Amino acid sequence: MSNCRFCQAPLTETFVNLGSSPLANSLIKPEQINSMEPFFPLRVYVCEKCFLVQLEEFEPPENIFSDYVYFSSFSESWLAHCKNYVEKMIPTADLNGGSTVVEIASNDGYLLQFFKERNIPVLGIEPARNVADAAIKKGIPTETAFFNEKYAKDMKNRGISADLTVANNVLAHVPDINGFVKGFSVLLKKDGIATFEFPHLLRLIEDAQFDTIYHEHFSYLSLIAVKQIFETNGLRIFNVEELPTHGGSLRIYAQPQTGRRIEGPSVRHILDKEERFGLLDVATYSDFGGRVTDLKRRLLSLLIRLKDEGKSIVAYGAAAKGNTLLNYCGIRSDFLDYAADKNPNKQNKYLPGSRLQVYPPEKIFETKPDYVLILPWNLSDEIRSQMSEITEWGGKFIIPAPTPRVCE
Repeated sequence: MSNCRFCQAPLTETFVNLGSSPLANSLIKPEQINSMEPFFPLRVYVCEKCFLVQLEEFEPPENIFSDYVYFSSFSESWLAHCKNYVEKMIPTADLNGGSTVVEIASNDGYLLQFFKERNIPVLGIEPARNVADAAIKKGIPTETAFFNEKYAKDMKNRGISADLTVANNVLAHVPDINGFVKGFSVLLKKDGIATFEFPHLLRLIEDAQFDTIYHEHFSYLSLIAVKQIFETNGLRIFNVEELPTHGGSLRIYAQPQTGRRIEGPSVRHILDKEERFGLLDVATYSDFGGRVTDLKRRLLSLLIRLKDEGKSIVAYGAAAKGNTLLNYCGIRSDFLDYAADKNPNKQNKYLPGSRLQVYPPEKIFETKPDYVLILPWNLSDEIRSQMSEITEWGGKFIIPAPTPRVCE
């Protein structure tokens, strides 16, 4: 990768090198179990000009997202988060039955369903046909497409414009970040609002969240970088919120350059916080790799000790982040007996790279393992509550990040 995907400056500085890994959401079907699996470099760079952290594009989005296994509605805590967002945004954006809410990467209708319940017209744009079909079955109007400036212009020509656009955890998923952001400035009405949620790079570095790095995430975002990207492509940020989701996220509120809202103090607050943390200093980025190596060693030391004691361990959650962790650390069937996940679209398949078979969660109560390694550790409270019965046979949980630890 020679140039920054935003500003085109040469890329020479490595943020972290996680070796080679398969596509994190490309689960293996039983009939593919003896087939070759492609691995791609997982080396991340930081632009020394705009400080956008980014991964090279090895597979186009069409090959990654056209048939997707991630369904947002399977997380109860995420649904609660989205319902709270809807309740907040209806008065904030002054939404009513004459408004239009458009969500980009709308998945299975997990969020738009709450606007629909309030009789506010909605439209989802979702690139994965199988996921879009699930939304349509819920009665959520959904178009199957990859959103960009060209598609936004097509929507505008069809008479579609938005009072509110929503983009949750998708800004990192687009290699053409300029064309993607430009599309929002085209689609929004003059006084419309666009909100974006994405994992905060500051928290990724602070807690050594290397497992949030995988090929589906082309960019890793700070407000410093996002502000530059937005202003270049016709959007102006007027508010920012820090969220606990996904290990620590930002919610950005933006408007067209012609918008009437005044920039609030939260924008400068987060920018100052990032600068104090060192996100304008290349050394902050170059030191990250050593911390990741240390976390890997500590997790492996814990697992080796438990296996030497004869303990049985299984994984919970066939999450993309978990696959990065398993492949970088070299954790396979010598450590884990299997994986469990409540998403039926993942069950009876195998995790990429590690080839661990995925079962329904009930399998854990049948086999009664000594330890359950929670791969989507950002949902550990929810998962521990759902699986609390493992304590009846003395079972315990392993949380791999930000510090590997055992808990009940």
